[in-house]
Amino acid sequence: MDHFNRLVSEQMMTMEKLLYLQGELERCQEIEEQLQTLQNETELESVQFDINQMKKELKEIQEIFEKQTEEVIQSYRENDLEPSI
Repeated sequence: MDHFNRLVSEQMMTMEKLLYLQGELERCQEIEEQLQTLQNETELESVQFDINQMKKELKEIQEIFEKQTEEVIQSYRENDLEPSI
């Protein structure tokens, strides 16, 4: 019976290690998922920052283009109003 009790005791210790490792594995996998999500969020924030920068640059270029268009129109009108000699 001592042999049986020793075997059961060893098996219980093994089961405790097994349950502990399973719990730790699950905890680490949850942390891994959270880190992957954070990394994706960081990448998303980076892309969103780039998009906002491009929008600002696009707006500035559009304003420059509009001013140039006005200047071209004004220049054309001035040339068209001058009498041809």
